Amino acid sequence: MARVLIIDDDPAMAQVMSALCTEVGHTAITYSSASKALKLLMSHAPQLVITQSNAGNGSDLEVLKACRASLPHVPVILITGNKSVSGAVAAMRAGAADYILKPLHMGDLKEAIQRALSDAGSYFPDSSARVREGDSFENIIGRSARMQGIFELIGKVARTDSTILITGESGTGKELVARALHFNSGRQSQPFVAINCSALPENLLESELFGHKKGSFTGAVQDKVGLFEEAEGGTIFLDEINSMAALLQTKLLRVLQERVIRRVGENLNIPIHVRVLAASNEPLFEKMKAGGFREDLYYRLAVIPLEVPPLRERREDIPLLVEHFLQKHAVFSKSSRVATLDQRAMEALCSYSWPGNVRELENAVERACALCENGVVQLSDLPPHVVKSEFLSQSGAVPQPAENYATSSPLPIGRPLSEFIAAQERRFIEETIRANRGVRERAAQVLGISSATLYRKLDAASMPPIQKVADSL
Repeated sequence: MARVLIIDDDPAMAQVMSALCTEVGHTAITYSSASKALKLLMSHAPQLVITQSNAGNGSDLEVLKACRASLPHVPVILITGNKSVSGAVAAMRAGAADYILKPLHMGDLKEAIQRALSDAGSYFPDSSARVREGDSFENIIGRSARMQGIFELIGKVARTDSTILITGESGTGKELVARALHFNSGRQSQPFVAINCSALPENLLESELFGHKKGSFTGAVQDKVGLFEEAEGGTIFLDEINSMAALLQTKLLRVLQERVIRRVGENLNIPIHVRVLAASNEPLFEKMKAGGFREDLYYRLAVIPLEVPPLRERREDIPLLVEHFLQKHAVFSKSSRVATLDQRAMEALCSYSWPGNVRELENAVERACALCENGVVQLSDLPPHVVKSEFLSQSGAVPQPAENYATSSPLPIGRPLSEFIAAQERRFIEETIRANRGVRERAAQVLGISSATLYRKLDAASMPPIQKVADSL
């Protein structure tokens, strides 16, 4: 089952297409206003978009381009009255998955839907380690026991209306979990509205959440519908709720208790039927105990608590995440070629602690894809701090600057400079081999020389055999 967003300025035709989607097992969301559909595009997170306009002109392509810009992985079927060859070429160049001419035949549309969804599946790695269809397409990935526990909990509580508090460090994927909860619920065809509570000052956040009446404050030049009303029938996700001011906490508590909102500057209560999901990037229970968050609101929010683990506590998921990000960023590259990682690069990624979690990992992979040559990501393509972490994990120490070696014993004044430099080189090579537990190839990589060069230097310096160095550790 897929979520299909239909944009058609003819409501009757939109309903016909919606019925077809339902008949073949999909969920359809229809809009007659393209501007409104595009505004809520990310909230609905469709897996397929079907758009048509009776105008049959450039507006068709504008909607297509807007959809592709917002959701580049999502196929778009364009239905148009433009029968020219140039129109078809322009549509395909703009990224249309299929191009259907009017008058529309339902058989043609049915086949186009099947083709588009089949092709879209190739964008994402097939893995039992993600939330399954009809699940969120947002790709929560993980085979670790911690993530499997999250998948199981999502499956149990998604179809309830219980308020859920999602906790976890920044970058762990709390919003992805919230989207999975929404799109696996009975509200999946209704809006998913998200807001970061730390992004706005208190007065503006109240207006965003609850709306306002014209003239209620300076700058309120017209009535405004709040996000709770926009999310009617669906889900509202309050991210970083730990940053919400005390007064707003009180007002939110009333909303959760009475299920009504009141716009700023208005005394009318407006009933709402919205599921509330909240997230905090700091331990909210501890903040509540310290007096920084209302206790009654905490327990209203944490009916079902769900903690997303940091990446360092589920390192076994890193290779799977890396593979996913390699494929994802290949879609955006000019060649569309999926890069691969050599063993050292993968070891470095798995060794690093990732304080920025999955978000930081994706940034590192994107950087490596941009810098790598011949489609192979090497250690040198990774961020320097990640490479340094990999060396530390292998050796327990970072090579000291050459000047430290030079001053660790009295300077041999009176000897030729060449002998002094050769002695320091011998010592540096020996310590690097020792730090890498006698593995010559790894030592050569750390030193930035070939294995053959390392062997020549060893022979020239008459250094002890590598095995003896390893045995002495």
